[in-house]
Amino acid sequence: MRIIGGEFKGYRFNPPANKWPTRPTTDISKEGLYNILSNRIDFEDIKFLDLFGGTGSHCYECISRGCKDATYVDKFQGCVTFATVMREKLNIKDYLRIYKMNVFTFIKRCEEQYDYIFAGPPYPLKNIPEIPDLILAKNMLTQNGFLVLEHNPNVNLSNHPNLVSQRNYGQTIFSFFEPT
Repeated sequence: MRIIGGEFKGYRFNPPANKWPTRPTTDISKEGLYNILSNRIDFEDIKFLDLFGGTGSHCYECISRGCKDATYVDKFQGCVTFATVMREKLNIKDYLRIYKMNVFTFIKRCEEQYDYIFAGPPYPLKNIPEIPDLILAKNMLTQNGFLVLEHNPNVNLSNHPNLVSQRNYGQTIFSFFEPT
């Protein structure tokens, strides 16, 4: 895995392979996503939330591009440990908060708003279609904020009233949601 753009562009990192509980976003699909995002947002001015953070790849990418306020949430200790080690290696502890917590518990307790939320849940998770509604109901997005939900073709969100676009990268789909 690598960081695609910004200060840490080209930095490679490898999460432990033994019993790793995540499916990291591929470099190709992540590069496509960040090409879209770089035309949509100014990373230096956003507050970012990474749900189902896994390796922390999206946090490192946003911070590398100038984000100074990123939050990472994952319930697996191995992932949290890896993200904590990476935060130290990249010297970004002032910009990255890490929570070891179930994402749905975090959403229920959340009282903050974010400009950009990325959610990359495990593809077998049954309640993926509920994630946009939970985030929107909690008013977690700023007025101009948006959610990007990563999922596979088995999840159909095309009729969601807050869906504004989708990008397909093979078995990876990024669905973009905005508040009304």
